Amino acid sequence: MAGDDAPPSRDEGEGGFCEADGTQRLLVKKPTITSRRRLEIRRARAGGLAVKRTTDPVKGSNSSSPSDRDTEDGIVGILAAGGEILGREGQGARLPCLSHGAVSLIGRRRVMEDAVAVAPGFAGGGGVAVFDFFGVYDGHGGARVAQACRERLHVVLAEEVAATGGWPRAEGRWREVMTASFSRVDGEVEAAAQGEAERTVGSTAVVAVVGTKRIVVANCGDSRAVLSRGGVAVPLSFDHKVILLCVTCSCDCYLKPFVISEPDVTVTERTEKDEFLILASDGLWDVVSNEAACKIARQCLNGRMARMFPDAVSGCTAAEAAALLAELAISRGSEDNISVVVVELKRLRGR
Repeated sequence: MAGDDAPPSRDEGEGGFCEADGTQRLLVKKPTITSRRRLEIRRARAGGLAVKRTTDPVKGSNSSSPSDRDTEDGIVGILAAGGEILGREGQGARLPCLSHGAVSLIGRRRVMEDAVAVAPGFAGGGGVAVFDFFGVYDGHGGARVAQACRERLHVVLAEEVAATGGWPRAEGRWREVMTASFSRVDGEVEAAAQGEAERTVGSTAVVAVVGTKRIVVANCGDSRAVLSRGGVAVPLSFDHKVILLCVTCSCDCYLKPFVISEPDVTVTERTEKDEFLILASDGLWDVVSNEAACKIARQCLNGRMARMFPDAVSGCTAAEAAALLAELAISRGSEDNISVVVVELKRLRGR
């Protein structure tokens, strides 16, 4: 885009790269010791991210994250930064995305209740369509349900697809499979609940199944999925804000009349204009608009951020974009845990 390399403007509006975004201040200011600790990226077994280890189809090696790196405190704000899927460009239409990045921050909360799941190539192969799975889960009342969703939802989805004879093509079939998967996980978590306290725990969920021809999003709650298509932010989910919609809550729970486990499902056909997908918890969306998030992620992926702030932004990766969005949410005063997944669908570097 011709205007991407123009100097930052102070009056470009919230969707632009400007002082109003807080992005410029974030990148040029010298971080304090406290903020460096809070924003330290950690490949965590501590709990935020589940990355399915896969063999890179080009390099033939594991594409998951390298070893853990802790701060001197041992516990840091960003619990995880997801591994890039590298070397996918040469695979043409056979693979759904080029790379991904995922970050979870505890932020200003005392407890981390978010969870993120990334399962590239979680189903398919051997002549069958390949799909990548991405999920963001925002726990309420505790982390137990979000963690269960992280571990189980993509596994259950693959089982449901196999049991019904293969991947759906029609939107109605996708809705059936997604609803059945959410319901199964809901039942599993309810059955495992011990005591009344655990029965009041729930989680939102937004998941995306990314294929070569379509993107399927299932959402229950106020986490959100947004697609950047030709520079335009396209919402693929719709927030449930009026009532608390959790993935699970037992029949005896006092919240049961106000919660559901049936997701809204959208099926979006992919086009050549599709650039990247953002999934995030409301810790991001409460303080950053769809348009601003896509603008910032795009400028990171196309290299503009790295050119303008080489000391602050080290690369043009999806992981950098996810981390930058999470840090921006913190700088804008987000009070919640913040989890962000960026899925690169099209190479933007140099554009």
